Parts: sequence; C-alpha cells; structure tokens
Amino acid sequence: AQQPPDSCQTLCDCLEAAKTVKCVDGNLTAVPPDLPPYVRNLFITGNRLARLPAGAFPAQRLPDLSALNLSGNHLRAVEAGALAALPALRQLDLSGNPLVSLSPLAFGEGGSPLEELALRGALRDHGVLLSLAAMLQSGALRNLSRLELADNGLLLLPAGMFTALPALRQLDLSNNSLVGLRNVSFQGLGQLQSLDLSDNSLGVLRNGTLAQFRSLPALRRIGLGRNAWVCDCAIEDLVAWLKESDQVEGKEALTCAYPDKMLGKALLKINSSDLNCSVPVDLPSQLQTSYVFLGIVLALIGAIFLLVLYLNRKGIKKWMHNIRDACRDHMEGYHYRYEINADPRLTNLSSNSDV
Repeated sequence: AQQPPDSCQTLCDCLEAAKTVKCVDGNLTAVPPDLPPYVRNLFITGNRLARLPAGAFPAQRLPDLSALNLSGNHLRAVEAGALAALPALRQLDLSGNPLVSLSPLAFGEGGSPLEELALRGALRDHGVLLSLAAMLQSGALRNLSRLELADNGLLLLPAGMFTALPALRQLDLSNNSLVGLRNVSFQGLGQLQSLDLSDNSLGVLRNGTLAQFRSLPALRRIGLGRNAWVCDCAIEDLVAWLKESDQVEGKEALTCAYPDKMLGKALLKINSSDLNCSVPVDLPSQLQTSYVFLGIVLALIGAIFLLVLYLNRKGIKKWMHNIRDACRDHMEGYHYRYEINADPRLTNLSSNSDV
C-alpha cells in the first residue's frame, strides 16, 4: 500500500530538501521500513537496535544512500547481508556499539563501494576484531580510504589485517593499548597519507616497522604522541629515524617514559652516551662465556685433586694396605666361625661341654 506522505515523520525527522533523515534517540529496535527513497544521509543513532539482520535495509529501496550513521545503538550483531543492498554507500559509522558479532559477509559477497568506516569503541570483543580482519583481508572493502579503529583497547592487531586495502589514505589507531607493531604489515598501503598511533603503549618501534614507514611514499603524517617510550639501547634506531624523517607530526614533543633517569627527556635530544650502549648486550654470547669459564674452573679443580693424590701417593698406598689387612682379618674371623657352625661334630662337642 502507498505510504502516506508524512509516514517518515512518525519515527524520524525527514528533510527532503537536504535529502537527510534523522532517527535519533527514538528507542527504535529496528530500521524503519518506510524510509524515503530520496535519502542520502541517514542517521539512526541513540536507539536500541540490538541486531542488524540480513535485509535490514530494503533491497534497492535506497539507491542514493551514501552516508549511514548507526553509532550508539546498543548493536551487538551485524549479520551476513545486513548492509548488502546499499549500492551507493560510501560512509558508515558503527562507533559506540558493543559488538560481539560482525559477519565478514555483512556487505554481501560482491563487496562494497564503501570508502569510510568508523568503528570507534566498537571492537572491545576480540572475536569481532578477528572478524573485521577477515572481512578486510577478503577484499570486500578494497575501496576503503579511511578506517577509524580508535578507542578500542587494542593490544595487538591480527597479522596481515591491512594487506587488502590498496586505496587506504587514513588509518586511525589512536587511544588504544598497542604495545608493538611487529606483526603489523603496512606493505601495499601505497596511498596511505595519515597514520595515527598516538595514545597507545608503544615502547619502541623496530627497524622493520621504520623501514615500512620509509617505503610508503605518500605517508606524511604519523602521530606518535603520548606513548610509553622506553629509552634504552633498543630505541637508537627510532631516535635516528626521528632525526632524519619529516613524517612525524610534533616529534619535538616525544619524551621518554622509562627508565626513571630518562623520564621526560626528549627523544630528539638523546645521544648514544645517554644510553650507554657502547658494549652491545648479547645474552647468548654472555652465556657461552659463562659456560667456558665454568669449564675452566672445573678443570682446575680436577687438576688440583689429581696433584694432591699424586703427592700423597705413599700415604694413600699405606692406608689402602691397612684397610686391606683389616678386611682380611675380619673375613678370616667370619670364615672360622662359619666352619665351626657347619661341622656337626664341633657342634655336638660344643653342646656336650655345655652340659
């Protein structure tokens, strides 16, 4: 049946001139079924959409929808095919939803034209992070140019998570708990212009990561502020890179967090003499040296023992003879007693004498 002209107004604020629909703080539990086909910008925020099922958006009913904001809706599950029928979708915001299930096929099997994806505070569940990685690696979002993963408490990122995003220009990983980037590959992100790693728990960046940064021609804005930089010998490569690179924003403000003697010192002002790294710390070689030293000590003790035996050979020989004579006398006593007990005549004689 034909919907009345004002049906959109019952649940949402519909602005045809601006091609915008806002369904804000309305306690909605599902996407309104009668959204006007003219909508380009759709805001469904602050509601109670616990799940986004397959076909949540009517197939081919929203041909021009390009910006979809679903933030803050208590969403827990985005199911396969939930976002598949939106041919013009370019921007999607799922921030602030406590997701526990995100289907790698949420955009269908043919992929999506999506260019911007915001998941701020929506990836607290580790399983959802792995699902997102699977979705990205599948190539379903190859057109993505901006990916926002801030405020998620992330410790480590799945290996190869960004390998199928050739169009990515902006990557926001700020305000997480990242402790390292060893398993993170930025190879293939030839268009990457901005990488925000501020407000994390990074202690050092290794040579492999720094080499990747150098190899990305478009990367000109790297945010590294407010991390827990550990200023020991391992940070020399990072300091050298900072001094030569123009990629890091506000690098003058980067300071040491550990150890205490280096607290607050600017990374750019660190010299080798501050780190006392003239002798490289090589644990395997230290262990090898310890084993050699132990062997020498044991050999020395053995030599001294043999020398003592040699010098006291006469006394030891006499002592051995005395022990041998004592053992012989003792054994002869046992032998004599055995012979008496074994001879019946001697036994009877002994008994008669007792009587």
